[in-house]
Amino acid sequence: MRFQESLYPAWGQNFGQTRVLFEHQTDHQHLVIFENDLFGRVMALDGVTQTTSRDEFVYHEMMVHVPLLTHPNPQRILIIGGGDGGILREVCKHKGVTHITQVEIDASVVEMCKTYFPNHSAGSFDDPRLTLVIDDGAAFVRQCKGQFDVIIADSTDPIGPAEVLFETDFYRHCAGLLSSAGILVTQNGVPFLQGQELTNTFQRWKGLFATRWCYLTTVPTYVGGPMAMGFASPSAMTLPDLKTLHARTEQLQGLKYYTPEAHLGAFGLPLYVQKLLVDSGMSPNRNRS
Repeated sequence: MRFQESLYPAWGQNFGQTRVLFEHQTDHQHLVIFENDLFGRVMALDGVTQTTSRDEFVYHEMMVHVPLLTHPNPQRILIIGGGDGGILREVCKHKGVTHITQVEIDASVVEMCKTYFPNHSAGSFDDPRLTLVIDDGAAFVRQCKGQFDVIIADSTDPIGPAEVLFETDFYRHCAGLLSSAGILVTQNGVPFLQGQELTNTFQRWKGLFATRWCYLTTVPTYVGGPMAMGFASPSAMTLPDLKTLHARTEQLQGLKYYTPEAHLGAFGLPLYVQKLLVDSGMSPNRNRS
């Protein structure tokens, strides 16, 4: 028995399924969790691979530690999506964080991942700093009156329920919720195959953020090359130096991927990604526009 991913009509990947652990049509999407001999447990939503127990640490560590270690003093964090708990687990490693709000549209994803991917959250849903909200992320940021130092949009691809998390209105409301030195990080697909996802985001960010850039991370199960993570701020941002990052990284326990060197190197973009940013109206030599 095999699972065939449906993200790209002309090309794709498939997984051997040694055992299907859970399959259900929720109110929002089709969810399946199965076991694979190479990647361990695999979760897919609407036919698209979301996470595996073997390589999740790459994505979650880079989505979290890059913005939280770039920000000088992140205390209030907003997570949009991330129902598997991996983003939350990494945020909870930062002792200076005082409050975490997580907004997940599908309560069943949270519950199933607690059962079938317990190491993703590693108990972080019980952290007293967390307020878990079951709601549409776009609706939440539209109505929210709070302020956050870092917003992490851990969304699926812009298909179905997640499509609104890639619209100008969502980004505008996120910009309004960020503190002056705040940072927004977004999942922007694999640029080699999903270049328009990145250019659309950068075009929609224009006029909302002083800093518009991205960094890259290679996650084996997100096929097609390195994944882009959008990086934006209302302020003109500069990256910390290596010495500062090393000093701040000492507080973090249980890292498997993130290093200060990986942090800085992730912003070194290959030419084809730079061209996508230029096509979206960016200057080729600067991260602010």
